[in-house]
Amino acid sequence: MRLFLQQHPDGHESPRFVQLTLQPDLLGGWVLLRETGQVGGRSTLRRDQFLDQPSAIKALEAARDAQLKRGFQLMFARGSDAPA
Repeated sequence: MRLFLQQHPDGHESPRFVQLTLQPDLLGGWVLLRETGQVGGRSTLRRDQFLDQPSAIKALEAARDAQLKRGFQLMFARGSDAPA
């Protein structure tokens, strides 16, 4: 599952983005990857581990909702269970 959110800047800056990716790990758990930064610039990557898929999906939805409240717009969603 992958979500891409973008915030349009004021002025001449590049837009900021947040990419949330949920994927299974090799030990049966789940990993939520959060990549944030400016388009065309540096980004940071944060990784959160979860034991089961429902808790990982709950964290993904909470991260998405937090970014939507900050003014980001959902630009892209991919995955059979991608939350809208």
